[in-house]
Amino acid sequence: MGFFSRLQSEAFSWPGQQLEAQNQVDAIISNSFLRPQLIFKHSTRCSISRFVLSDFISNYGFSEQEFGAWYLDLLACRSISNAVAVQFNVEHQSPQLLVIKNGKVIAHASHEAISTILLSEFLM
Repeated sequence: MGFFSRLQSEAFSWPGQQLEAQNQVDAIISNSFLRPQLIFKHSTRCSISRFVLSDFISNYGFSEQEFGAWYLDLLACRSISNAVAVQFNVEHQSPQLLVIKNGKVIAHASHEAISTILLSEFLM
């Protein structure tokens, strides 16, 4: 069972979709002109990443109309993780949260600093 499946089965509820294909990166860019998009890059082998992901999910209170939220298992989808780093010109880290608006990363943080991003500031 993959991490995303375990995440669902453990009564955690990721507030969006799993990012696993290049065409989804293109969709994220397009959709970012309609509403901000989030990409949460997660390492399933890292306890810090698990803790930060759990904290993010438990404190996330936005609807699908406010943010598009994407979960990226960077170990299972390394090429997509690399493409995201190149596309948005952000050095890869894990865990990492990217906020994308109008086709560009407007905020990003990694590790415990993810909790300091005030997502409400990016609502349209």
